[in-house]
Amino acid sequence: MGYSLGFDGGGTKTDCVLLDPSGAVIGEGRGGPANPLRCGYDVAFSSLREAAAGAIADAGIRSAEITGICAGIAGAGRISVVRRITEFLAQEFPDATAQVVPDYEIALEAAVGSGPGVVLIAGTGSVAYGRNAAGETARAGGYGPWIGDEGSAFEIGRRAVSAVARFRDGDAQVTVLTEMISAALDCPDWDELMLRTMKNPDDVFPKLFPVVAAAANSQDSAAKEILFASAIGLANLAMVVVRRLGMKGLRFPLVKCGGVFGHSRMLDTLVDSVLSSGALRAKISRLEISPAIGAARMAARLSQSPPQASSHGA
Repeated sequence: MGYSLGFDGGGTKTDCVLLDPSGAVIGEGRGGPANPLRCGYDVAFSSLREAAAGAIADAGIRSAEITGICAGIAGAGRISVVRRITEFLAQEFPDATAQVVPDYEIALEAAVGSGPGVVLIAGTGSVAYGRNAAGETARAGGYGPWIGDEGSAFEIGRRAVSAVARFRDGDAQVTVLTEMISAALDCPDWDELMLRTMKNPDDVFPKLFPVVAAAANSQDSAAKEILFASAIGLANLAMVVVRRLGMKGLRFPLVKCGGVFGHSRMLDTLVDSVLSSGALRAKISRLEISPAIGAARMAARLSQSPPQASSHGA
């Protein structure tokens, strides 16, 4: 048995962990964004390479000793994404068996292993995914910023800029977001903000989630309205999955993960309240380990019993 490498590649960052044959974490690395649908393949490949190099150096092993790789990638629900990233991994690690899966699959693995449960992910994007006792799976959300991503950092930031725009038009009340956004982005005026947004919205909107959380803590009504809508949207994603899998009256883990959780008491409390009222027996918690560990565990199984094909899509 060799070493197993796991990636959690999202819209903002990439985490990578390396497991030894006993399943212990011996190396960790980090890179930039790895969702090729948002950052492009060149950036995604560079981020994966950087994160892997960090984990391998941290562990002090040779890359040739890695026998299994699993990359959980945001955007990997598309076959074209799976194919290209699998080809990249095969070039980088020719001695290893690799698979590519959507990021929500590794999150569920990290949360419940092979058992039943639901994960609610809210980072740059948002998605809910679950599996019942019969092994049936269901997903809700994960359609990207222009169609879905309810309650994501991107959507929260977009709503914040929209609130400022409405104030500038005289169609909304005064909000501290006007000054806070400008300071947070070091953006001197509205025209500059619009230019940066049009050029690269992923470099603007997700960064504004902490600003909205801080404004809500200071009782800014616009910020509180944004977080309220976001919490409802996130909880509804999870409840769609719960209903589709017939788990509403059952006891199961309902695990939240992603950078949106744990930074706003208001949002977290609202999400938990809606989830508790809709799934009375669910055990609601935060994910305590990195989804990358879930990916590495899947990689370990893969290296022990490689499938017919080295890639996997959803």
